[in-house]
Amino acid sequence: MDDDKGEDILSIPLPNTSSIADYIIIASGASSRKILAMAQNLEIKLKKAGVTILGREGRSQADWVLLDACDVIIHLFKPEVREFYGLERMWVPSADEETIQITAD
Repeated sequence: MDDDKGEDILSIPLPNTSSIADYIIIASGASSRKILAMAQNLEIKLKKAGVTILGREGRSQADWVLLDACDVIIHLFKPEVREFYGLERMWVPSADEETIQITAD
């Protein structure tokens, strides 16, 4: 996602928290085009790595795209949509040492 200029990439581990996945990845993109490009490139990379994509949602408007990659669920948002839904607050109600903030230097 860094290659596609993903912003504020957050990985949230879900061990013993949820049966839906082991991790949720949340990232922002500056525009619908960038979000769609991130989703498409990520899908290509996951397929090359042998990861099955179980589901895709939101590609028609690309304000919020979801990729279900088995044990990892990826959410790509426009910043204002990310703020509105606040998934971080749902999965990380308080500051959690296991939450990893990923940034490109």
